[in-house]
Amino acid sequence: MSRETISQSISIVHPISLSHGKNAEVWDTEGKRYIDFVGGIGVLNLGHCHPAVVNAIREQATRLTHYAFNAAPHMPYLDLMERLTAFIPVSYPVSGMLTNSGAEAAENALKIVRGATGRTAVIAFDGAFHGRTLATLNLNGKVAPYKQKVGALPGPVYHLPYPSADNGVTCAEALRAMDRLFSVEIDVNDVACFIIEPVQGEGGFLALDIEFAQALRRFCDEHDILLIADEIQSGFGRTGQRFAFSRLGIEPDLILLGKSIAGGVPLGAVVGRKALMDNLPKGGLGGTYSGNPIACAAALATLEVMTDEHLQAWGSRQEEAIVGRYQAWRAQHLSPYLGRLTGVGAMRGIELAHADGTPAAKQLTQLLSLARAAGLLLMPSGKSRHIIRLLAPLTIEPAVLEEGLDTLQACLEQLD
Repeated sequence: MSRETISQSISIVHPISLSHGKNAEVWDTEGKRYIDFVGGIGVLNLGHCHPAVVNAIREQATRLTHYAFNAAPHMPYLDLMERLTAFIPVSYPVSGMLTNSGAEAAENALKIVRGATGRTAVIAFDGAFHGRTLATLNLNGKVAPYKQKVGALPGPVYHLPYPSADNGVTCAEALRAMDRLFSVEIDVNDVACFIIEPVQGEGGFLALDIEFAQALRRFCDEHDILLIADEIQSGFGRTGQRFAFSRLGIEPDLILLGKSIAGGVPLGAVVGRKALMDNLPKGGLGGTYSGNPIACAAALATLEVMTDEHLQAWGSRQEEAIVGRYQAWRAQHLSPYLGRLTGVGAMRGIELAHADGTPAAKQLTQLLSLARAAGLLLMPSGKSRHIIRLLAPLTIEPAVLEEGLDTLQACLEQLD
């Protein structure tokens, strides 16, 4: 099948064409089966075609396929926002809006913080990824390929080192960089917000340092700066909890949601302190497709399945399997390129590196090809695309998870 009608600026990781999927397995148009450790890049925490989600989509499609909420409210949107705000584990009153995607949630969050603070500057972090729209590009902590050839970007935006045990940047180093930033680059009173991922996704599944997170929360409170947590990839059970910020012992002011919010149907949200969400004038927020009824129905079904008991059990099972295998591989010196295990809970990355610690990007490219040929789909991440991010559905059957890890093991042994 020709792909000439597709923009060549879209990068394809796996040159196959998928036909259908079920939970953690997909099949291509040639009938070949793959175990899916990509999960739509974190969208399918409940797997492909979860029965509860499919049933909700079918039922809603017979009732109302679309209405713009800002023209006339509809019940799926109202029901979802009531359920979603109750699902957010914070102590303050929450309100929010639905969007089409995580990037659109980030864009709206920038409008909200500008309206609330009267300031424009944003502090983001090295290695961050917040979207591909023009404003979110500047938030990303990586130039290639996202910021290339697009010229000046909306700002002002400044970046700080992202402190994590997974990348060797300490809390003290990040705080020194912050002190320098406000001594040399910008007046702290001009800063509207910090935006940070509790676990970086594109950056390589790096878990944020807890001490830094708490220091950042105190700093924001002292200087009337808002704190945005981007939970687009780390949320909805990916780490074994509802959201990854809970492990940090903080509450953000705004939270960005997307990816696994609706079981594979495009949807996002920005939620947070009600006073913040209400500060713009009427009509300042909204969107034609934002909160589409079918997407809302899928999200409601997703939240019904994502009980704390399920999330903890799924997360613990996947974490134990991945960590146990990784430790065994290290003990047996499976591959000279087997580097660190990054992340937390069921949100894990495996680094490929040379003996001197430099990224083994070439070997990761080889691994993607070997694994695909063996029936396993993997996804790269990290600044040098040298970290495998493991995003199997949380609902993956234990036997399929073990089969996938067996395949990964065999492919790691073949790297040269």
